[in-house]
Amino acid sequence: MLTSRRCAVLGSPIEHSLSPAIHSAAYAHLGLDWTYGRYELVGDDLPDFIEELDDAWRGLSCTMPLKPAIVPFGQPDEIVTLLGVGNTLVFEGHPADRSTTRVCNTDVLGLEAALRSVGADGSDSALVVGNGATARSALAAVARLGVTRMSVLARDYRKTEILFDLGERLGVAVEHLPVGSALPECDIALSTVPAEAQADLAESVASASSVVFDAVYDPWPTPLARAVTSGGRGALLNGLDLLAWQALYQVELFTTRTVPVSVLLDAAHAALARRP
Repeated sequence: MLTSRRCAVLGSPIEHSLSPAIHSAAYAHLGLDWTYGRYELVGDDLPDFIEELDDAWRGLSCTMPLKPAIVPFGQPDEIVTLLGVGNTLVFEGHPADRSTTRVCNTDVLGLEAALRSVGADGSDSALVVGNGATARSALAAVARLGVTRMSVLARDYRKTEILFDLGERLGVAVEHLPVGSALPECDIALSTVPAEAQADLAESVASASSVVFDAVYDPWPTPLARAVTSGGRGALLNGLDLLAWQALYQVELFTTRTVPVSVLLDAAHAALARRP
């Protein structure tokens, strides 16, 4: 059995993170006497925090605003190098030793796995609502499924230009659609915008594909989720699915062992239900 180790999630705000419940459930399932905490941190706090960690620490999950900030703190994987953001630090030696620390991105792997779980393998086309950081992860994830064409529905054309460049590197032809455009049918539709920004788009996005991902999970259901379920239109995933699947890859990185994703999803749903 692996000796007791420490892990945690960092970010701001972090008070309502479900990661401690998810990871704790995974370690219990594996029979590991590991602990997983949470720490409120912004980028300027990161160097001192890592410097003070001892050899009991195995890894860190990092949420915003730390995803770009952690990149220099170790050796980046392929996805981190591509996107310039990570969400996981894995300590193979002393945490302050950047030569033995791995910087990984499990967000892309998690979204890819969630989509594969509902049969999205071999998809050719996708629609993404929004053009922020989550849209970049979505583009990287669907490219791994085989997508070669992606439409981006967003207000600001200039922000979509980042996706044009990323798409070119990934072999995905990206087009910008102004808000109000007719939406093309596609294999996967992904919304990366808040629930309140979905109201006028929900029906058209839900009708565009039989596989829909909504990055929101609280509050739930969103206008998009209601449009999908009321029409019986196909598979619906949300941010909780992504959270569980990306945590699965973090658990594998930290422990070198795996757990059923159902264990993590059950823990996430239970923790969310306990929120005031």
